Amino acid sequence: MIGQTVSHYRVLGKLGGGGMGVIYEAEDLKLGRHVALKFLPEDVTADPGTLERLKREARAASSLQNPHICTIHDIDEYEGRPFLVMELLEGESLKDRLNTGALSLEKTLELSIQIADALEAAHARGIVHRDIKPANIFVTRRGEAKLLDFGLAKLDVVHPSAPEKAASELPTGIAPENLTSPGTAMGTVAYMSPEQARGEPLDQRTDLFSFGTVLYEMATGRQPFAGNTSAVIFDAIFHREPTPVTRANPDLPEELSRIIQHALEKDRDLRYQSAADMRADLKRLRRDSESGRVSRAEIPAARPPRSRRPAWPVTVGAAVLVAAAALAWWISHRRPTSSAARGQKSIAILPFQNLSGDSSIDYLRLGLPDEIATTLSYVPALAIRPFASSRKFSGPDVDPQAAGRELQVAD
Repeated sequence: MIGQTVSHYRVLGKLGGGGMGVIYEAEDLKLGRHVALKFLPEDVTADPGTLERLKREARAASSLQNPHICTIHDIDEYEGRPFLVMELLEGESLKDRLNTGALSLEKTLELSIQIADALEAAHARGIVHRDIKPANIFVTRRGEAKLLDFGLAKLDVVHPSAPEKAASELPTGIAPENLTSPGTAMGTVAYMSPEQARGEPLDQRTDLFSFGTVLYEMATGRQPFAGNTSAVIFDAIFHREPTPVTRANPDLPEELSRIIQHALEKDRDLRYQSAADMRADLKRLRRDSESGRVSRAEIPAARPPRSRRPAWPVTVGAAVLVAAAALAWWISHRRPTSSAARGQKSIAILPFQNLSGDSSIDYLRLGLPDEIATTLSYVPALAIRPFASSRKFSGPDVDPQAAGRELQVAD
């Protein structure tokens, strides 16, 4: 699209892309300014319901007037493809900044206070972001934080200040590359609140938990809930406490550790209840650190897990994955047969059913088939249907044969 004129915007170059669209730099021919154009993915434009929800949420984000939220100027359409017109930012994402390690205490407090201010503005308008992570926070060349991408935002139907009296039904999205990345830390999953991972109704406190995970990473240079698979990360989010901040980075004050622990409470009733409260604590810490009244306290012992969960879900999950790996090895090492000449066999892994009655292991229902699909994807003779397409077949009355036909699974 470079060089084309879209509406009254001349496209100058591509800035980047991802699961929620492709972004270009463009010149506004009417106002003579440079802006960013974000074209939504084609699979979104094919769904009128999802497209309308995204448009409504874009209007909600454009209603936010805050220096630490990326401004949305307009929403338009070009050859059937909707796009957003946004403020053009120069700098880098917080994700890229963290690739070099933890930030200084001064920079951590400066950026986190700005992020808390942005969240307070959104929550005051009844908007829950639902996707707070380093990739959605931009650090400008002037060192200012900008909150991006309200594409997964949800409007609070009962909030008096919500831009529209209608709640979004758009589910929390997880990019495929953030679900199946063997051997690497996960993306979006690692920043979910426990209630978000369980698929429960969300309010502003889910953003505060996610913000706590980002703040932990800014201060220590590592994620509080990391792992090689989504199942491991979900288990950590539900049941485990991260390494205390002052143990991960002994140069940090104990008060920062307390703030982060408060934000990462698994019970949302015990968590910070508002971004304003969290911002006030961060500003108080910055004042005290600048005046020299804060010093590193004794490093506390790691808190024990809140409850001792039975080990059998992890054991069963490991056994299933070992079996899948064995099957993958057997198929990949078989002597070629005539079936190879006919092409790949196709297979779809459907969500498991939780028959135990224990809601605390619901994460295995999606996590295990996702890992099985990842393991089998290494077999050249198998074509694995994307698990994201299979997720809708998660009910107890699903007909596997009908699911196979809809997913175009042959044989």
